[in-house]
Amino acid sequence: MRITADTTACISAGMCTLTAPGVFDQEDDDGLVAVLRPEPPEELREAAAAAVRLCPSGALGIR
Repeated sequence: MRITADTTACISAGMCTLTAPGVFDQEDDDGLVAVLRPEPPEELREAAAAAVRLCPSGALGIR
């Protein structure tokens, strides 16, 4: 699993950070998504996948 993020599509809603804080964060200056662990360990994969599904702008993806 590899997490991707399109910061041009991100609307800074923060659902990713709330759903999978070990995988995602938000930039301090603009609130855009920051992927902390693009290849999350097994124990974080379910939360990461949920965050991708919940992203209101569709900025996140899984490969």
